[in-house]
Amino acid sequence: MMNNLFSSFDPTSNIFNLSLNWFSSMICILLVPMSYWYIPSRMNLIWNMIMFILHEQFKTLILPNKDKGTTMIFISLFLVIILNNFMGLFPYIFTSSSHLIFTLSLSLPLWFSFMIYGWINNYNHMFIHLVPQGTPPILMPFMVCIESISNFIRPGTLAVRLTANMIAGHLLMTLLGNTGPLLINSIFLQILILIQLMLLILESAVAIIQSYVFAVLSILYSSEVK
Repeated sequence: MMNNLFSSFDPTSNIFNLSLNWFSSMICILLVPMSYWYIPSRMNLIWNMIMFILHEQFKTLILPNKDKGTTMIFISLFLVIILNNFMGLFPYIFTSSSHLIFTLSLSLPLWFSFMIYGWINNYNHMFIHLVPQGTPPILMPFMVCIESISNFIRPGTLAVRLTANMIAGHLLMTLLGNTGPLLINSIFLQILILIQLMLLILESAVAIIQSYVFAVLSILYSSEVK
């Protein structure tokens, strides 16, 4: 039962000896609206509205001296994550964002690029950031160690947070789904279906929230690098 339970999170499972798990990440590209239509469709208008709202939200978090267009990086990051999160809600589709190889490939390059940019262009600010203002001199060595460790684990916490939240809800839905064939009474079966629908709505909200949290935390980490 445990093998069947965790098989939906296993990237080595295949169909007809073809590994199609990561194919969902390419299917979500079809959901992106075509930009070459002369008359915008309703889907295009919805996407433009979402991007405008995200731009206004992210612009308040980014430092005012940042280059224009910086928000598009994090908007693209948000859209990639939320599309993959929603693709995992469909039956028999592998959730790419529930695997660390996907989330780490997003968080590590971002964090690494922020660190390279900060230490090359403004290393004084990076050194000052290791010691918070007002720290007693005797505690400064300890604060440097603590701040350095907290800085190094940031990409890991970003990746694990997204992965754990996507796995937890899907795992609970899988557990409840496996008990469906064992229920004989129709009343309990109706209750189970109602619970599954509520969990599906909850997972849809989690997919949006975790995408937004990932993008916002990435912006906050980048705003510390002047």
